Amino acid sequence: MDVVKEVLAKHQKELDKYKPITVEKHLECRLDVGSLLITDPNDFDDRELRANKEEYLTALTRENTQLLVNAIWELPTERVDESIVAKLPEPTTVLPRLRKPPGPRPLTKWEKFAKEKGITKKKKDKKTYDETMDKWVPTYGFKRAEAEKAKDWVLEVPQNADPNTDMFQKKIDLRNEKVAKNEIQRMKNIVRAKKIDMPRSGYLGPEAASSSQLLTAVTVAKSSTASVGKFQNKLPKEKEARGLGIKELIPGGKRKASHITQTPEKEANLDLIKSVLNKKPKLDVSKAVSMEKRDNRLAREAEAENEPGKKGGKKPKGKGSRKAVGKKSKGNRGQRAPGKKAQAGRKRR
Repeated sequence: MDVVKEVLAKHQKELDKYKPITVEKHLECRLDVGSLLITDPNDFDDRELRANKEEYLTALTRENTQLLVNAIWELPTERVDESIVAKLPEPTTVLPRLRKPPGPRPLTKWEKFAKEKGITKKKKDKKTYDETMDKWVPTYGFKRAEAEKAKDWVLEVPQNADPNTDMFQKKIDLRNEKVAKNEIQRMKNIVRAKKIDMPRSGYLGPEAASSSQLLTAVTVAKSSTASVGKFQNKLPKEKEARGLGIKELIPGGKRKASHITQTPEKEANLDLIKSVLNKKPKLDVSKAVSMEKRDNRLAREAEAENEPGKKGGKKPKGKGSRKAVGKKSKGNRGQRAPGKKAQAGRKRR
């Protein structure tokens, strides 16, 4: 009997490991299979939560996960590469997103041209037959370089070239130039896709670049910092680029002047605090002197008006203030009397 009890107890422990797939809830859970999301509106059991928190939360999580798995198994399935896959429906829960979803990748210059001309991309074979080596060699990949070395173990020097020219090094340089050209083209495609204005000037090489172009490139490079070149050191007798279109090339040239100054930030803040907290007004000496002169002048005018024997405080007119009595000039429009002698007097200016 003891042996039978032990077998039954062991069997019961094995059964306890596997929980039932049916779950009963007081309120029905909300399922969003498209987002693999389940929301449980039922309240927690406070007694069980206080008694054994870990076991209670583990059991609750298992039940909700079981409900989600049951809903997934009810979806239509299909076999893909010897695996059964369930096709999820469209999600119903709207989740917040920091940025907008990425759109389709913009076409490169070649892809746009191929689409307009109807050119379709042909899939290359992994291996091609080389008649020179009389074997199949890889079309691309790291083993392709080994096949090229074995094929081109000797290179012919052209008649118009220097006989001491290293043709192997020349071939390597030509390949590096093609790689660099492809990289430049890739960067241009990125710039064109992001709709960024490309700089027109730059270092064009010692053979093609003139002194003005190099000076323009140096000016643009120095102004391409966060402070718009404010703290860039200058060489002795260094000139700045001038001419049409230079300001448009300098990044940030159309912005307002930067708030960054050469005064340290601590000193600038201390000066600002002192100017705010200082209760004594600033004394303007020139303004004070002009106000004092004005007060003295007004006082003298008031004393002159109050003196007896003078009306209104006006100054007496002298000889120089008498108005000239005589006829008004005709402005060279009158006729001179033929028998009358001209009077000597002061000329009119």
